[in-house]
Amino acid sequence: MSETTSYDVVDQLVADGHDRLLIGGEWTVSSDGEEIEVVDPSTGAPITSVSSASAEDARAAVDAASGAAAAWAETSPTERSEILRRSFEMMTERAESLARLIVFEMGKTFTEALGEIRYAAEFFRWYSGEATRNDGTIKVAPGGDKRIVAIHQPVGVSLLITPWNFPAAMATRKIGPAIAAGCTMILKPASDTPLTALAVGALLEEAGLPPGVLNVLPSSRSSKVVPVMLGDSRVRKLSFTGSTEVGRTLLANAAEHIVNCSMELGGNAPFVVFEDADIEAAVEGAMVAKMRNGGQSCIAANRFFVHTAVADEFGRVFSKAMAEVRVGPGLDDGVDLGPMINLSAQTDLRQTVEALTGAGARVSVGGGAPDRPGYFFEPTVIEGVGRDDPTLSQEIFGPVAPLVTFDTEEEAVALANDTIHGLAAYVYSADLSRAMRVSEAIETGMVGINRGLISDPAAPFGGVKESGLGREGSSEGLHEFLETKYIAVSW
Repeated sequence: MSETTSYDVVDQLVADGHDRLLIGGEWTVSSDGEEIEVVDPSTGAPITSVSSASAEDARAAVDAASGAAAAWAETSPTERSEILRRSFEMMTERAESLARLIVFEMGKTFTEALGEIRYAAEFFRWYSGEATRNDGTIKVAPGGDKRIVAIHQPVGVSLLITPWNFPAAMATRKIGPAIAAGCTMILKPASDTPLTALAVGALLEEAGLPPGVLNVLPSSRSSKVVPVMLGDSRVRKLSFTGSTEVGRTLLANAAEHIVNCSMELGGNAPFVVFEDADIEAAVEGAMVAKMRNGGQSCIAANRFFVHTAVADEFGRVFSKAMAEVRVGPGLDDGVDLGPMINLSAQTDLRQTVEALTGAGARVSVGGGAPDRPGYFFEPTVIEGVGRDDPTLSQEIFGPVAPLVTFDTEEEAVALANDTIHGLAAYVYSADLSRAMRVSEAIETGMVGINRGLISDPAAPFGGVKESGLGREGSSEGLHEFLETKYIAVSW
């Protein structure tokens, strides 16, 4: 992207007044006038500023969501479904402009950003169907004295906190089921990427979502704003996607009022390659699992465990593929990898490479930041990493792939499970029986067998251990925003 590139979609967002807080159907500046500076990670230069919510604004958002809750809960499933369907159609029609917005504030390539918008829109389409499938049950009690009627009702005012790495998809994955369930919401996007969330809020408003049902609250003061909302007894749901460390803090805050919590937290995904795997296919899958969003994904392949018999071949082919990745601004032609989100992320990757090589591992490709403006980092493969290297316990949020060898299936499973996290895993083997056996033994919420892409709106997305609570997507995602009520009745 050249210095003369116009931030056209950003300018339009500002011109429309959508660079402010959305509270109760009104676009308003923060109560104290504070703003968040949005930076283009491909240059390190500011793009624009948006309003940054205060504690007072947070209280106003809860008031708005609470005020709209009763009427919204009483709307018909069909009405909610139609709003979601219109939102899907509008998001699909505007995919290119929304993708440009993601490129500017988050840094991913235009191709990936366009893919994210289309994926994000699918949550609106999926939950437009699920809105009409909120089924209950009726059965005769074993004693024959009554009927057991179970219905599902909206959980209530919901606080949605989303990360910067998928600013559209992580929002719609929460907003879609909340709308379908009949909940009102407060969306607090990451301060690095508030523009996409504000654009989604404006789109839903245009699609007919009533005032107060969705409130959008960017803020750079999370430690002051979020406790205000979680400390309000009217807030009954927290859906958070982010780091395990922040998740622990939020769970502690939510405990005061026993808030219903869904947590999609950090990952440390193992990528296991057995000796009978198709190496070309495994590398192809590795490039998807590792390099989607530049490795800045909670389900990115993080630890590569490769059988000793094929370690050299896999390392050679994988390194060649990584070396061919073109790094640059997301709107440049032919670019495969954009910048990291900020300077801190780039610095963390430098330190990770230094730690691994300092312990005796060797860089086979990449290993540093290119000499150019912005927060770029080279696609990196590091071979000869020790099985007990402490770096393997950390989530590597970027295009750095450490390779570790193993000799037996039991070793592979033990290595894969040697982490506090349990979100996703990838297994490559020509033996489906073994692949299934290993998939069951690995302690994760999701596994991809002989494929590097696993996300789907119709699939239950979530983890075990310290990778989270609950599931997003599928019918299970709808039930995260519902409470079950049992009614005992005789007739």
